[in-house]
Amino acid sequence: MIVVTGGAGFIGSVFVARLNAEGINDIIVVDDLAASAKWKNLVKRRYVDYLHKSVFLNMVDSGRIRFPVEAVVHMGACSSTTERDCNYLMENNFHFTSLLAQWALEKGIRFIYASSAATYGDGAQGFSDADETTLGLRPINMYGYSKQLFDLRVLREGMADRAAGIKFFNVFGPNEYHKGDMTSVIFKAFHQIRETGKVRLFKSYKPEYIDGGQMRDFVYVKDCVDVLWWFLNHREVNGIFNLGSGQARTWNDLIRAVFAAMGLPPAIDYIEMPKAIREQYQYFTEAKMEKLRTAGCPAEFRPLEEAVADYVKAHLLETDPYL
Repeated sequence: MIVVTGGAGFIGSVFVARLNAEGINDIIVVDDLAASAKWKNLVKRRYVDYLHKSVFLNMVDSGRIRFPVEAVVHMGACSSTTERDCNYLMENNFHFTSLLAQWALEKGIRFIYASSAATYGDGAQGFSDADETTLGLRPINMYGYSKQLFDLRVLREGMADRAAGIKFFNVFGPNEYHKGDMTSVIFKAFHQIRETGKVRLFKSYKPEYIDGGQMRDFVYVKDCVDVLWWFLNHREVNGIFNLGSGQARTWNDLIRAVFAAMGLPPAIDYIEMPKAIREQYQYFTEAKMEKLRTAGCPAEFRPLEEAVADYVKAHLLETDPYL
C-alpha cells in the first residue's frame, strides 16, 4: 500500500494519477476535503480508501495501522505563503510531518516529503540544495519557516540518509483549481484573458529588471511527478533536493506563452506593486539541479512554452480540465 497525504490536492492528486497509470491502485489517500472542491481531483482516480488527516494521524500515533505500507509520499500541508496562523502552520506542516516521518522510518517505510523553495527566503544565499546551505537559510514567511524547520530536523537528527525531501519551486498545471489565491499565475492569466483580453503584471522597482522581467523557475506538475515516481523506485537515494526546471524565465515569457496557447496576441498591463510586499518581493529564483542529476535522476523538464501549451490546451480549455 502507498499512502499519499494531500492526495486530493494539487501535486498529490497528479501523483496518484501517475501511480494509476503505472497500474498501482493500492493507495490510501489522506487529506482534508472539508467543503473544498478538491474532491473533483479524485473522481478519475483509483484508490483503496480515503482517510481524513486527523483520523490517519491518530491511527499512526496509536499503532492502529493494520495494512502493510510500502511508502508514504507526504504532500499534505498548508501551502499558503500568506497564512497568518502560525500555530496552525506549526501543527500542520511541522509536527504532523515529524510524527509521520518518525513512524515511517521506524517501520522501514519509504518516506518522501514536500519541502519548498520558500525556504530560500529572499534568495540572498542562493538556491543551492547543498546541506550546508539549507542549514543557514532564513525564510521570510511563516509557511517557508514551517518547511525549513522540518528540513533542519532531517539534517540534524540523522534522517537525511533515510528520507527524501523535495523543494518544489513554482509548480503549475492541472488539478490546482481549488487553490484560490494560491493558484498559479498561468491559471489566473488564462481567466483574466477570457474576461478582459489582458493580463496584469507587477511593475519592476529595480532598474536591472524591466517591467514583467522578474524571473522565476516555473516547473510543470507532470514533470514533478515523474521525479516523485523516480524517488519512489530508488529508495537508496535520500537527502533534500531541489525540484524546478533549472532555468529561470520571466513573467513576460510566461504570459506570452499563455496568449500563444490561446491563439491570441499578447496584451499586458503593468500595475503598481503594493508597497506592503515591495521589500520582500523576489526578483529571481532558479533551482540548482546538479544534486538531483548527480543522484542519477534522468528526468527531463519540458520547455516553458511546451508545458504551458499542454496545460492550456489539454486542460484549461477543456470542459473537464481534471487530470
